[in-house]
Amino acid sequence: MALKGRILESAQSAWNKTRAVSIRGKPRKPNVQLCLDRNLQVVFGITLISVMGVASITPLFPAIMQELGISAGQVSLLITAFTLPGVFLPPFLGIAADRIGRKAVVVPGLFLFAFAGSACFFARDFETLVVLRFFQGIGAAPLSAMNVTLIGDLYRGNDRVDALGFNASVLSVGTAVYPALGGALGLLGWHAPFLLPLLAIPVGLGAIFVLKLPPLPVSRLPLKAYLLQAARMAKDPRILGIFLASTSTFVILYGSFHTYLPILMAARFNVSSLVIGLMASSMSVSNAVLASQAGRLGRIYGERSVLRTSFILFALALVLIPLMPLLPLLLIPTLIYGCAQGMNIPATQALLSDLAPEENRAVFMSLNGMVLRLGQTIGPLVMGWVYAAFGPEAPFYAGAILGLSLFAALPFLIRESP
Repeated sequence: MALKGRILESAQSAWNKTRAVSIRGKPRKPNVQLCLDRNLQVVFGITLISVMGVASITPLFPAIMQELGISAGQVSLLITAFTLPGVFLPPFLGIAADRIGRKAVVVPGLFLFAFAGSACFFARDFETLVVLRFFQGIGAAPLSAMNVTLIGDLYRGNDRVDALGFNASVLSVGTAVYPALGGALGLLGWHAPFLLPLLAIPVGLGAIFVLKLPPLPVSRLPLKAYLLQAARMAKDPRILGIFLASTSTFVILYGSFHTYLPILMAARFNVSSLVIGLMASSMSVSNAVLASQAGRLGRIYGERSVLRTSFILFALALVLIPLMPLLPLLLIPTLIYGCAQGMNIPATQALLSDLAPEENRAVFMSLNGMVLRLGQTIGPLVMGWVYAAFGPEAPFYAGAILGLSLFAALPFLIRESP
């Protein structure tokens, strides 16, 4: 056991030195050949499913409010019910993934997501819809953490950074396609986009039959000792800073942007769900471009600086949204927002993946998934209160203030490694 520990420490030290050289050296072109790896393609599928649950239905919020006779505060519960399981389940799912295997967590989640999500198509009252969204959220709870965990398992060094960047680009494609696709399907009826979760079924089959994972160090510690070890690592101030950044990012994304941009557009410009979806999708164009270069940006400037810059861009975009007098001008802040998102997510994932010990990686990524879902859950609720108290433009300004606060705080929260 002592020899094994020394070998693991030596390997980790070599990896840290290699990574430091790559950051200080000349920028390297991303390894595009990674995208041909069938394992990574399955991970891409999991990523696409993980972002479907919200992005595909937010353009329908004005139509759902009208059809079901509910308020803006009530419609935000369709996000909160979906994200709530992700607040308390990920730590348990991460422990299970570390101790019994990744597939044992991912595959059931994909199938539950498919069945509960598609059942929403048949709901015709708000209460049933909220309950089904909760069960769909249980299926979604492990996905946003496990995709990054799988990349950490499969790749090392620069390939890992590149794979995270490519995965973030795929995520951007999903967030681009789903609002437009959901908005287009919404022209057939507000319930039509709820058939999209059926796409999780072929991804689940791919996870069973195609995904091949390397042998991993499995923790054989008693559960109590394993939890204490993970808790000690989680007290690292840098990890806590990353968790706070993740929470804030998704408070802004789902509280200010995804929930209230459709409502503002419908009220100010009287546009259809398709137009709302296309405008929301425009954000993902710049998102995909920036995310595809995430590895290069991280090597040149460092992930901390990239992450910090993203919060300035979030604030700028959110301040501009309420000021745009014409619909086409909304493209300016949405594209800026996409740049911020394309920088933020890969930088956060790369920082956490480097800090998390291999034998506890799944639980750490799951904890990040938990705080991410916490942001998704409280964001619509907090911004709903802001909306009710201060008016329809207030959620955007509140999100901008949060972004500026993170820009100022990150140098103290996520310090350079000693």
